[in-house]
Amino acid sequence: MVGELKQTLDELGTKINNLRKTLLFSGEHDKSNVYMSIHAGAGGKDSCDWAEMLLRMEMRYAERKGLKAEIVYILPSEEGGIKSATVHIKGRWAFGYLRGEAGVHRLVRLSPFDAAHRRHTSFASIDVVPELDTDIKIEIKKEDLKIETFRSSGPGGQHVNVTDSAVRITHIPTGIVVSCQQERSQHTNRRVAMDILRAKLYQLEEQKKREEREKLQGKKGEAAWGNQIRSYILHPYTLVKDHRTEFETTNAKAVLDGELDGFVEAFLSQDYKKRLTAQMQKPEEQRENKTEK
Repeated sequence: MVGELKQTLDELGTKINNLRKTLLFSGEHDKSNVYMSIHAGAGGKDSCDWAEMLLRMEMRYAERKGLKAEIVYILPSEEGGIKSATVHIKGRWAFGYLRGEAGVHRLVRLSPFDAAHRRHTSFASIDVVPELDTDIKIEIKKEDLKIETFRSSGPGGQHVNVTDSAVRITHIPTGIVVSCQQERSQHTNRRVAMDILRAKLYQLEEQKKREEREKLQGKKGEAAWGNQIRSYILHPYTLVKDHRTEFETTNAKAVLDGELDGFVEAFLSQDYKKRLTAQMQKPEEQRENKTEK
């Protein structure tokens, strides 16, 4: 009987976890594939090195989750590390798992580039956008685009194939720039770059709508680009802390090796509670709007 009960409990636990995941991954695009961009920030050599560390961390996390990660663009730094990179991450719940990684990540450590071995603070930012379904229409005018081709200068086999057909697209009205050097075909690189641009423009429109709703409701907008979301402290003690959820761990080595489950779950739980609260407030707001009319 003990054996049967244990098996039953295990089966129930699996069902509960699946139901919980369904609740947490209830965002509009949570099932979508992802384009993740990483950019080095303030901090010189250290920030470029930090950006490469973040790239490895996120790709290791994707691997742990059974997702397929493929670098479509990378700009290496002349002094080591990377200035920026874009990764296409495919698999079920990819955007759901990774959307909470968007923001500025701060690293504090003894710099390996400082002869005096002093403590340095570095910053790098992560941008996460879902790969859009084909039925979502985003109008992009040809006259709003500046399309350039160039030879990629990546480090070859370590990251991405070096080609003569890399494509860079600038959306003039918004200033958004996307690049792709994934394939040897210029046509394919252009299509992938357009997909990334379309996703970024969609996200921009969604952000504008969200900010307008918050303005009408008299609420302060949520922390977004340019605000630090997580700190990774490696000296004088080890601590990784998410400033949105207050989740933290002292096992920084595991986190940098892709162990992000605790941070992801804490963010998703917090986000679900916010969305649930917003849904509960909607009927009351609708009644108030009708009264005003």
